[in-house]
Amino acid sequence: MTALTLSTSGAATLRADALVVGVAKGAGSKSGGLVVAPGAEAVDKAFDGKLAAVLETLGASGAEGEVTKLPAPSGLKAPVVIAVGLGTAPEKDDAYDAETLRRAAGSAARALKGSKKAGFALPTESVEDASAVAEGALLGAYAFTAYQGGENKLAPKGAKPDARKLPLGEVALLGTKPRDKAFKAAAERAVALVEEINRARDLINTPPNDLYPESFAAVATAAGKEHGIKVQVLDEKALVKGGYGGLLGVGQGSTHGPRLVKLAYTHPKAEKTLALVGKGITYDSGGISLKPAGHNETMKCDMSGAAAVFAAVVSASRLGLQVNVTGWLALAENMPSGNATRPGDVLHMYSGKTVEVLNTDAEGRLVLADALTRASEEKPDAIVDVATLTGAMVMALGARTFGVMSNDDAFRTSIHEIAEEVGEASWPMPLPSDLRKGMDSPTADIANMGERMGGGLVAGLFLKEFVGEGIAWAHLDIAGPAFHEGAPYGYTPKGGTGSAVRTLVRLAERTAAGDLG
Repeated sequence: MTALTLSTSGAATLRADALVVGVAKGAGSKSGGLVVAPGAEAVDKAFDGKLAAVLETLGASGAEGEVTKLPAPSGLKAPVVIAVGLGTAPEKDDAYDAETLRRAAGSAARALKGSKKAGFALPTESVEDASAVAEGALLGAYAFTAYQGGENKLAPKGAKPDARKLPLGEVALLGTKPRDKAFKAAAERAVALVEEINRARDLINTPPNDLYPESFAAVATAAGKEHGIKVQVLDEKALVKGGYGGLLGVGQGSTHGPRLVKLAYTHPKAEKTLALVGKGITYDSGGISLKPAGHNETMKCDMSGAAAVFAAVVSASRLGLQVNVTGWLALAENMPSGNATRPGDVLHMYSGKTVEVLNTDAEGRLVLADALTRASEEKPDAIVDVATLTGAMVMALGARTFGVMSNDDAFRTSIHEIAEEVGEASWPMPLPSDLRKGMDSPTADIANMGERMGGGLVAGLFLKEFVGEGIAWAHLDIAGPAFHEGAPYGYTPKGGTGSAVRTLVRLAERTAAGDLG
């Protein structure tokens, strides 16, 4: 991954391929034109104080995410200056929003693909700003090149990497305090967190012929050994013995059998325990209720919830958080075959309840139900499940916002606030009791489908049935932001995004600090 350093060099003396500076629409300037953001004073001086004017001549507007490249003057060691837009300048020079800095750094890092080193002269005087720039730059520098040549074992033999596609080699944060413990801790946190987010992105982007329940479980097992996390894998035999009818029912149509993976990070001084449950459908064809043409191509991403949970547990371990975090990865491949579950079949779930399957493409809730019941048995203080669960949630909130549902209004509010704090767009959603009746089944205890309208909320109500009594629970439907099909923007790449990892990690941090009661 891209390296991160807190540089002691000044912008004028740093030897790098490029210097990154911020510019904004000049609400605070007399001319109303561009203003140069804090951190870029030395660069502006090298331009004789005319950097903003030069950028305006080149057509720069300061709009968020806008990137303008220009040759550096003789007073700088770096040959190129990259100006990235920050939007409208705030009242105070140092008061740029953390997410604005995160996205700007990400845009710049993407523009530096193929470069070895860049100095980021963005606002980094405070620890919070430095953390935001570090996260954004490292996230923006991400590239999935495993199948495009190079030394990676997945690449064709003898293939050579295209240097232009490789991520930026090193991010040097300028204007920070390298010897300050708080800055060091922020840098270390950013590296650990982003490395795990990028590992989640890699998993999401991996083709389904290489990532299936067994291979995903193997990745989790290896990570557990590396980071001191206890890992338990239930294979098909163990699932049959335990009566995990949801996982078995979804996975029985595939040659790749299902798995339930438990990852347990524990801290000797922890007073609270969080359980995280992730939907891990490594490929979703829809089963017998086959998806229509045009809807299958990206279904390798249907394990994004499990990837997020996996990344969050490993992050908690790497950060040494004083909280116990248990992750449950409900892994299956949903395929049509002569052995697949049929619409009308009844599954006997791990909870003891029976479920009539009306649509085999509503499979995520079935594997999550088993995992939620199992997680509840350990009596955690709270459970959060993460899933690319419903197209209805995308219809409701769009492609960049995930929905938050809960059996506890205060917990739902906390999750929403945490997500907004770390820069992940979310919105609290209700669980209307009147929608529950639509899942009544004349044959079983409950059906896996209900009313079509409000389908995302119906799915949440279904999951609620399998949460243990008295346990605070939240459901994050990340169907929209988990996989980005459009052009990259900010620090968001095309493909897997690692949605919800930052929210889960901050939840764990706040729980460790006692901020959630």
